[in-house]
Amino acid sequence: MTERDDSCRRFAERRAILGAGVALVPFLAGAARADEPGPASLPPQPGDQFAFLTGEKKGQIVKAEDIPLGGPQVQVYPIDPKSGVVRDGSRLNLVLLARFDPATFDDATRARSADGVVAYSGVCTHQGCAVNMWASEAGLLFCSCHGSIYDPKHGAEVIGGPAPRALPSLGLKVANGAPTVAEGFSGRVGPGQH
Repeated sequence: MTERDDSCRRFAERRAILGAGVALVPFLAGAARADEPGPASLPPQPGDQFAFLTGEKKGQIVKAEDIPLGGPQVQVYPIDPKSGVVRDGSRLNLVLLARFDPATFDDATRARSADGVVAYSGVCTHQGCAVNMWASEAGLLFCSCHGSIYDPKHGAEVIGGPAPRALPSLGLKVANGAPTVAEGFSGRVGPGQH
């Protein structure tokens, strides 16, 4: 290989690397924009209702009668009923709805519930897994990752497993038969002590 051929090869390699870098600029700019909070990434807002996460009714607004009395929980995302924006842009917006006889609640849980419906963060406070399981006989929520167990009738307090604290709750009201956010989360969503 001549010196000129070697020089041309190195130039072509540098150009390919530079070209790849230039091609990444729009991609990275798009990634930065994707991380900017938009309406879909906002936490539940007062007035938001809830949309089914899966199943035949996916995306439809949840009515109180859609939630089985005595469990299991229903996984949902908040939805702005005015704009139709489902707040699924952050996994921290996963919410669990459950419905019970309000006479079985402690006072604090009853105060944040509406017509027997309670709403909790669906993100485990241990390591951030989805709280996606239901213990039918005991009426308890639990995380399938590490076995944290929460009591939805008593503020989703931890009754077993490694979770350090209860699941944060949302204050609710009912509007047109649908559970609706009245107050934001009672504490920090996801893992951590605070």
